Amino acid sequence: MQLSAKDAWKRILDDAHRELSDHTIRTWLEPTEAIGLDEGRLIIGAPDQFAVEWNETKHATLLSRLAEPVLGQPTSVVFRVNEDRQKRPQMDFFVAPSVPAVVTTQINPSTQPLNERYTFDTFVIGKSNELAAAAAHAAAESPGKTYNPLFIYGATGLGKTHLMQAIAHTVCEHHPDTRVLYVGAEQFINEVIESIHSRTMPEFRRRYRTDVDLFLVDDVHFLEGKEMTQEEFFHTFNALYEGNKQIVLTSDRPPKELPGLEARLVSRFEWGMVADIGQPDLEHRIAILRKKQEQDHLELTIPDDVLRFIAEHVRSNVRELEGCIIKLLLFASLKHKEVSIELAREALSDKIRPGEDGLAAPKALPSINKVQEVVARRWGVTPEGLRSKARIKTLTVPRQIAMYLARELLEMQLVEIGQAFGGRDHSTVIHSVDKVSRQMSRDRSFRERVEHARQELCAE
Repeated sequence: MQLSAKDAWKRILDDAHRELSDHTIRTWLEPTEAIGLDEGRLIIGAPDQFAVEWNETKHATLLSRLAEPVLGQPTSVVFRVNEDRQKRPQMDFFVAPSVPAVVTTQINPSTQPLNERYTFDTFVIGKSNELAAAAAHAAAESPGKTYNPLFIYGATGLGKTHLMQAIAHTVCEHHPDTRVLYVGAEQFINEVIESIHSRTMPEFRRRYRTDVDLFLVDDVHFLEGKEMTQEEFFHTFNALYEGNKQIVLTSDRPPKELPGLEARLVSRFEWGMVADIGQPDLEHRIAILRKKQEQDHLELTIPDDVLRFIAEHVRSNVRELEGCIIKLLLFASLKHKEVSIELAREALSDKIRPGEDGLAAPKALPSINKVQEVVARRWGVTPEGLRSKARIKTLTVPRQIAMYLARELLEMQLVEIGQAFGGRDHSTVIHSVDKVSRQMSRDRSFRERVEHARQELCAE
């Protein structure tokens, strides 16, 4: 007698424990359920589109292999969104700080609301954000248990806030009674100051340490140098952490690169998972533009060649990429013209990088090996020395400069740069880039020397 889909899935998961970690199964596979068997396919329902794409990419091949002996025939394991879980209930928000803290379904204008568009379904995953997205999804599936705190860092406009709020949407979908408090660090600072001035610190502490299930704080780098605020944040963090409440933080730098932050806070920020979001590569930028077009149900269709043109010339961040779509369509409407590369070149003239007017294909970028070769020659060392583990000063400085130039000139992620320099981690790359940037701002001769190396690489 053939097994039911439910029983088959249970046996496959049992077998999967031999090849996947308990954490992976608990985070990605246990929240699923078997929907049915259909012509050599075992259909599995996942909670959302993000989980579908992740499981299809990471686990479907292995699971299909495990399914064959269980079902006695070749069987493909495929994932679909479980339709019964797609509706999201109304979230709870805190009322304004100036009134007693109670849970309400009305969004008070003085409290930062969550953006309903910031969900996992609308987040476009690429190499630059895969780790952060996976960690965010895991935290949403097991709040307070899997990654707590979750610390996401990266430059402005790359999706940190999107991921943070996606966690809140998912948690409240699964647990509608969740009390969410989303604030910016600057707002937290202002509330501390106001509470001290008005002598309402007990109320402030109760609101932040007792009436919260999910604590989201944007831009914690603003806490640098604020001693009184750091003291309150430290005790707030401890109270929530000890109560198994999920904490999610974002910053423009990793914890160890926040010099004005107390060591005890840095330590706590690293207790869970620290994940970075880097600059998207070309294919990722094109996917982001397509998602924006699909998400906004735009009346005018933007041809693929125009999307690629935009992606090739706008490389700063996701927010600016999406803004280019809106600007281009508005420009087309005002000019009463069809969307084309020529129109995009005219509409986005302020976005085209110097020297790239679009009349020819963008200039090829130098390779990482070329960067290492040029810097090594100019600083009197060898490329092999830059890639070595040695930490002597004669190698450290040019190595940091080469990392800086690789970050500035090439479409490489932090992890990729680190691997090209002897397997160093992304935090080392960030430290190197920041150190060179600061030195260039202080030392004219140093800046000119780095710029000469950059000019040589750009002239290749």
